[in-house]
Amino acid sequence: MSSNDATRPAADAGRATGAARVTSRDVARAAGVSQAAVSLVLGDKWRGRVSAAKAESVRTAARDLGYRPNLAARSLRTGRTRTALLVVPALTTEFFARVHTGATRTAADAGFGVVLYPSPEGIGPAPDPFGSARTSLDGVIASSMAVDALAALHDAGLPLVMLDNDPADDRAAATVNLDIAGGARQVAAHLLALGHRRIGHLAADVDSWTFAERGRALADAFAAAPGTAVRRVPTALSVAAGLTAAHTALTGPEPRPTALICDDDVVAAGACKAARRLGLRVPEDVSVTGFDDLALAVAVEPELTTVRLPAEEFGAAGMRALLDALDGHRPTARTLPVGLVPRGSTGPAPA
Repeated sequence: MSSNDATRPAADAGRATGAARVTSRDVARAAGVSQAAVSLVLGDKWRGRVSAAKAESVRTAARDLGYRPNLAARSLRTGRTRTALLVVPALTTEFFARVHTGATRTAADAGFGVVLYPSPEGIGPAPDPFGSARTSLDGVIASSMAVDALAALHDAGLPLVMLDNDPADDRAAATVNLDIAGGARQVAAHLLALGHRRIGHLAADVDSWTFAERGRALADAFAAAPGTAVRRVPTALSVAAGLTAAHTALTGPEPRPTALICDDDVVAAGACKAARRLGLRVPEDVSVTGFDDLALAVAVEPELTTVRLPAEEFGAAGMRALLDALDGHRPTARTLPVGLVPRGSTGPAPA
C-alpha cells in the first residue's frame, strides 16, 4: 500500500467532518452558552432571559460557523413559515435597498427569510404574489408609499408593520417612523439662518403620509418666519422631473427663489442641473437642499446639503417590530431620529 493510500482514509475522514452539518450544539460550544440560550437568541426570544453580550456571541458564532437552523422541522413544529414579506414602491431606489439590507440582517439573526416585493409602477394595486399569502408568510412590513399594494394581502389577516406611516392608522400592528417632520424643520432652520426668505419647495407628487408630513412641517416652519414666501412646485422623483420643476420655480413671474428645497436627493440633483443651465451658481445665486443622503449627495458638485435618514436601522426596526408582534407582544410605535448634513450646496442668501 502506498503512502498516499495510507493517508487517504484520514483525508476522507477530514472531508466528512468538514461536510458535517453545523448544529446548535456547535454554536453553543463556540459561544460558551447553553443550547437553550442559542435557541432563545436565534428565535429572537432572548430579551430578559439572555444578556445582550451573550446574545451577540451566539449570533457571531452562528455566522462564523455558517449555522443554518432546520427551518422545515421548525415550521412543522411551530406552524410558521419563518418568512416575512417586505413591500416597497421600487427596487431602483438606494434608500429602499438599504431598508431591505437592515431588515434581512435582523431577520437572519432570528432564523427568518425576507421576500422583497416591489409595488408595480411604484405605487398602486398589486396582486397577491403567492396565491395564498396566509400559507406562505408569517407577516408583512410595508412602506406607506406602497400601501395600495397591500389590498390583496389584507384579507389574509397577517400581522402588518408599516414604515413611514400615520401612527393613527389602525391597520398596522405597529408603525415605525423616521422623524421626517424634524428633518424638514432642520432644513427650514438652516436656510432661515442663512437669510433665505424666498423659497421654492420641489414637492414629491406622491400621495403618501411621509411626503405630506414634510410638506406640513416646512409650511409651519416658514409661516412662523415673517417675510418668508414659499412656492410649492410638484414633481416626480427623478432627475429629469427635478430639472423641469426647478426650471419652473426659477423662471416664474414671481421674484426668483434664493433656495430650492427638494423632497429627495435625486430631485435635488435635477435642480442643480437646472440652475447651471440657467447660468446660476450653486450656492452663490441659489441654494439647494435634498432629503435621504444617498450616495448621489456627494457625487454632485457642489456636494448636497441634505437630511440623512438611517435606512438600514429603519429596516431593522421594522423587522424587530414584526418579530415582537409574532411573539404576541404589543410593539410600541417608534420614531428614529434624522439629521441635517450641511454641505456646499447651501450658502448665504444673495443680496
